[in-house]
Amino acid sequence: MAGPSAADVLGRVTLVTGKEEFLSERTVALVKNAVKAHDSDAEVGDALAHDLTLGTLGELAAPSLFSSLRCVVVRSLENLPDESAEGLLGYAAAPVEDVALVLVHGGGPKGGGLLTKLRKLPAVVEVKSEPVKPWDLPKFVVTEGRVRGARIDGDAAAALVQAVGEDLRMLASAVDQLVSDFPGETIGEAQVAQYFGGRAEVKNFEIADALLAGRRLEAMEGVRWALDSGTSPVYLLSSVAGQLRTLANYVGGNRKNINPYQLRKLPAVARGWDGASLGAAIRAVAQADADLKGAASDPAYTLERLVLTITGLRK
Repeated sequence: MAGPSAADVLGRVTLVTGKEEFLSERTVALVKNAVKAHDSDAEVGDALAHDLTLGTLGELAAPSLFSSLRCVVVRSLENLPDESAEGLLGYAAAPVEDVALVLVHGGGPKGGGLLTKLRKLPAVVEVKSEPVKPWDLPKFVVTEGRVRGARIDGDAAAALVQAVGEDLRMLASAVDQLVSDFPGETIGEAQVAQYFGGRAEVKNFEIADALLAGRRLEAMEGVRWALDSGTSPVYLLSSVAGQLRTLANYVGGNRKNINPYQLRKLPAVARGWDGASLGAAIRAVAQADADLKGAASDPAYTLERLVLTITGLRK
């Protein structure tokens, strides 16, 4: 994956901020790789901010016997002692030209004053690692493919999110596998299904889609398959509830956070629903949820009754 060059990070401070740990770690790795690619003897030092003093920073940044180049990573910047802040700011104002300093802040308000001061310094470059919104995950997948030199179409990206879930590390790993196994190809739904189509998460969404589209037999068969395969009834119901919320938002005109893949499928489904029937369906799901969590003893009966109820409500 393309990253910064040594010239981009040496003699500079890379400030990594945000709560998405996977993206933060990726940025740290890219800086380390850039320094090592420039000089394989370059050393890497790691420290926690709460242990940092001007003296220890000087030791970390000092040249070694083998190379003058170093990469210094300071983690949990939000925990930097107050008495060390001025020393760090002084260094960041005039960084050593043979050192790449990476400061990692885990997000949140703690240490905000220090971040404000760091951002004003010319040698500081900020890289934000904010969590990706659920509706932007297919876009994340497409971008992951692009930086690896591959094209993943939108439907395939959305299918991969449904298959793998919302964990960025797992999504990036899945993209790596697809790009590696289908070099030079445009990756579509067929390739995603080939590798991930058997996952329970995908089946859950397919069952929910069939249910809301009124395909009673398909939904009933799907429910029985899921239960026979060991899928958690509560997890299956959560997929139905999620799809139902999306449908209700669409019918109600709130389409801001619905990803393009879903938007293409919803018009045909929504034609059979109105406010009253959606309200009844939401109540039916809430009752099924209560039943599965203790009010009833037969999950299969609860879910099969839900299929009959919801498909009966769709006009």
